[in-house]
Amino acid sequence: MQSLTARRPAPLRRDPAPSRWAYRMQRLWLTPVFRVLFRVGLPSFVLAATVGLVLADADRRDAISGGIAEIRDRFENRPEFMVALVSVEGASPELADAVRMRLGLKLPLSSFDIDLDAARNRIQELDAIAKADLAVRSGGVLQVTITERVPALLWRTEAGIEMLDETGHRVASLGSRADRPDLPLIAGEGADAATTEALQLLAAAEPILPRIRGLVRVGMRRWDVVLDRNQRILLPQDRPVAALERLIALNQANDLLGRDIFAVDLRTEHRPVLRLAPYALNQLRAAQGIDTSGSEL
Repeated sequence: MQSLTARRPAPLRRDPAPSRWAYRMQRLWLTPVFRVLFRVGLPSFVLAATVGLVLADADRRDAISGGIAEIRDRFENRPEFMVALVSVEGASPELADAVRMRLGLKLPLSSFDIDLDAARNRIQELDAIAKADLAVRSGGVLQVTITERVPALLWRTEAGIEMLDETGHRVASLGSRADRPDLPLIAGEGADAATTEALQLLAAAEPILPRIRGLVRVGMRRWDVVLDRNQRILLPQDRPVAALERLIALNQANDLLGRDIFAVDLRTEHRPVLRLAPYALNQLRAAQGIDTSGSEL
């Protein structure tokens, strides 16, 4: 006997295989270049296109730049960034005033508006300053730390007297030699370029230092040591320190410079020459039996 209920047709089974387009898309997605372009390139393109559309309008660009400038000004002009005081350390009061004038800052001023490198260069143009360090400290203080040049010599020129440091750099002008009697004196053209050698000569001449009036540069190539009693030591161009040391040793043994000598010429290393004063020369001639009655004394 047959069932009166109709049989339902069996449901169609779905093919699990992807379609042709789905397969192609899956294969394409597995390509590294496509993944990079889709994940990075496409968002970047959309973002660039959006920014380009926004900035295409001139008024919109001006509004954006103006807003950024206003935000920046508000930030830079905050009270904690304002400089209201310049502190100069390591300098004399006169030099500190010169440093402040050289800076030329109209305070209060934002620290963002101060070019520290340019300010440092302006300060170091002053002859008396060897080095300057600038830093903005808390509390609105611009601290300037100065390293002054130390005068080591006085250089007499036709224009006046200049103070030089040990490198020959100018420190300041001097009104009178009596203002700095503690500093040795040099003179002559090009003497400032040979200060190192001059200081070496002065160090070697320490036993006769109280008698030295100064050093004179001759021909921009050698030195003369000028002593009191109008005596002069002519040093050679080469190895002048060694020549002076030999003379000082001879002077300590025989009191050579204590005699009536006008000059000692050491320019020839193996043949020093003594130039006698007129009175001593007449005495020498008289001792040799030479008539000096007609000589000037």
